[in-house]
Amino acid sequence: MKKIKLHDIDTLAPQRIDKESVKEEFSDILKDLDDLQNLLYAEHKHSILIVVQGMDASGKDGLTRDVFTSMNPQGVNVTSYKEPTEEELSHDFLWRIHHHVPAKGMIQIFNRSQYEDILITRVHKMIDDKTAKKRMSAINDFERLLTDHNDTHILKFYLHISHKEQLERLEERMKKPQKMWKYSPEDFKESKLWDSYMKCYEDTFEHCSEIPWHIIPSDQNWYKSYLVAKTLQTTLKSLHMKYPGMKK
Repeated sequence: MKKIKLHDIDTLAPQRIDKESVKEEFSDILKDLDDLQNLLYAEHKHSILIVVQGMDASGKDGLTRDVFTSMNPQGVNVTSYKEPTEEELSHDFLWRIHHHVPAKGMIQIFNRSQYEDILITRVHKMIDDKTAKKRMSAINDFERLLTDHNDTHILKFYLHISHKEQLERLEERMKKPQKMWKYSPEDFKESKLWDSYMKCYEDTFEHCSEIPWHIIPSDQNWYKSYLVAKTLQTTLKSLHMKYPGMKK
């Protein structure tokens, strides 16, 4: 595939986009997603895995709240991947991931994911490039396993914010009481490694793209949530699902 250069991709909505029209359409999409998720759960043939990646403050938590809380909580699971525990480090790097893949009928959201093990680990020199390439191959095999053998449809989203917007959001966490709980001095240290992260993300997009990545402009939360919801709606509709009949 053509190599993705993140600095060539805008982090804002196109100027021609009308915010109020998008918000109105987004509201309709959420209603439709509620029905489609119920149909997915009832038919019990497919599952959806949503991978959400992005830099600190790119809006991963907000996306989950804005798009998925309108659905039946019985059919949606969220797993957030943070620093591996001692037990997780005792297994292969995909062990903690495979434990949470979706069963048929379910939507599973990964807030960060298996890709952390070829991103932060490379930026901080925990693994070398050779190991990273082996892990990329393993991730491709893992995703192929899910799609080929469990009818899992994987949507991979990178929430694309500008470095300027990230710093503004991190500083906001020190000022707004409702956001102070998110503050960590480590976030600013990681932010200084921005260029290294961008390079590793671009390499990831190049080598782990059998299932394509959706690069989502995310400086404006209303546009970010709309694009993700619209993509999910399109995917669910493409499955041509039907409600099962009464059991005899």
